[in-house]
Amino acid sequence: MTAQNRDVVAADIELEALHDNQDHECEYGDEESLERSKPTHRIENGSKFREEIDESENGIGNGNGHANGLGDEEDYSEDDEEALLSGGSRGRSRREARSGSIGLGKGSRLSMVWPQIRDIVWEAAPTLLLTTIGLLFTGELLDHVSRWRAMREVDQLIMIIPVVLNLKGNLEMNLSARLGTAANVGELDNPVVRRQMVLGNLTLLQVQATVVSFVAACVSFVLSFVIPRSTAPEAAPAQAGTEMSTRDVVNVLMDLAVRRARPNLPPVDTSRKTGFHSFVMVASTGMTAACLSGLVLGSFMCGLIVLCRYFGRDPDNIAPPVASCLGDLITLILVGLVSTLLIPFLYTFVPLFVIFGVLFSFFLCLANTLRNPYVKDLIKEGWTPLFGAMIISSTTGIVLDLFVSRYEGFALLAVVISGLPGAVGSIFISRLSTALHAAALPMSGYRSVVQNGGGHHVVGDEEESGLRSGSESGRKDQKQEPSPLLVMITLMVITLPVEVIFLSMLRGLGWLRLPFVFVASSVLFFCCAVLASLVIARYLTNFLWNRKLDPDMYALPIHSALMDLVGQSLLVLCFEIVSLLGGAVEAKPHSGG
Repeated sequence: MTAQNRDVVAADIELEALHDNQDHECEYGDEESLERSKPTHRIENGSKFREEIDESENGIGNGNGHANGLGDEEDYSEDDEEALLSGGSRGRSRREARSGSIGLGKGSRLSMVWPQIRDIVWEAAPTLLLTTIGLLFTGELLDHVSRWRAMREVDQLIMIIPVVLNLKGNLEMNLSARLGTAANVGELDNPVVRRQMVLGNLTLLQVQATVVSFVAACVSFVLSFVIPRSTAPEAAPAQAGTEMSTRDVVNVLMDLAVRRARPNLPPVDTSRKTGFHSFVMVASTGMTAACLSGLVLGSFMCGLIVLCRYFGRDPDNIAPPVASCLGDLITLILVGLVSTLLIPFLYTFVPLFVIFGVLFSFFLCLANTLRNPYVKDLIKEGWTPLFGAMIISSTTGIVLDLFVSRYEGFALLAVVISGLPGAVGSIFISRLSTALHAAALPMSGYRSVVQNGGGHHVVGDEEESGLRSGSESGRKDQKQEPSPLLVMITLMVITLPVEVIFLSMLRGLGWLRLPFVFVASSVLFFCCAVLASLVIARYLTNFLWNRKLDPDMYALPIHSALMDLVGQSLLVLCFEIVSLLGGAVEAKPHSGG
């Protein structure tokens, strides 16, 4: 037996002993792979491979392995390493080793990259297109709902819509992010754990929806006192620098709450008075609609995420935009229906009894939430970004109204310039948060954990085995994940066709006539908005994680509010530049009805 063969046999024995001790299988193909892996194969703290093996495998996967004397194509920072799912850096299979992937050319490297980003393209692109179109037609629905009898008789009802949509949308995106993380790390694979987590998140959503809808009612009631009303049906729209009426402010807040088409709210009847009955009507409508929306949409999102896991789809690529779009649509429909049912009883005690019924449901859900070990600590978290985002978005809208009133078609274009980059950023935040939580979970030898904000909740001994088995199965299913930079580039590329399709729809439907100079400028500023969204998403997620704050609870509301500011500001700048270049956007006149 030659010395080289003896070394190989000794290495085989050493690796077999290591596998027996750690209960972890790692396959190697040829002798070269074995010899290269032996010096650096270690498991630290029972959680992940050493950084050396991760870097070497990443280099090999890209055809730039250290064994060839070539450095990694990209020097990953600490944040990059954190953002990679731990399951993505596992040992190569025998098939990959036999393929001789070391030293591949550019074409082969591209063929290695495509499997990593394929799921993002096939899952995120159709979702973004459908949700963008959905937001556009949600705006058309809002235009009709704003003219119903209840909205005409109680002006606070139309004012509550943008506030409750903003708050409820963030709640549902948080729900999708939390459950997406749980699905990707395997916690939903165990039926017992899945049932407790789903029911716990649904009761938590009911508690949050009740609180935020009551706050929205209070905000709309205060605004009705602070902001003067339109004085006549013939009142002219507020011009730049003039005092805004209730109608003008609500129009601007609508731009931010839901990127709608062309709502043109009817004038307010100044003969109406604001009082106790109006407040009870607004509160009962908002609270009932928010709770029903949470029940319907929350159940749908839970089912969607479980189905994504079952069929091997990544819920992080699908759930956040769907939650945002459907949340607006369902909540808006329910606000209109509930207000229509209650308006005949405006001056009776029926709306008050409805509030009592909602409060009874609130306390039941609160008790169940506090008894659920997976969500009981979440009830204290995430309130600051929710209400902070509402204030930022509302203030942004009021300030930008000084410029927006001069632009035709601004609300239509806000769907793609501001709404689409926000949806892309929500996908990226959800993916990053999942990766960070997955990296924090132990691979073996430690008790399983469930994320609950700043820290991690350690489950009881009776739950430990089932949860660990779910987490391990989740890790086994994970393939090598793309780097954050590759994800950012992929998301930016797939949004460009969505924007082009959207602009073509606006022109095809006759809603906007866009000159070439405006199309070129809007594409440029759209790319800037998407880039800003992705950069903000990445640094915000890492910032929160480093400060022991769960990105699933804190990042999405803050990111949404910041993208309102960035997206609408860039759209204003786009209109200004096009105006200086002699271009103009013509909007189709909208007839209310």
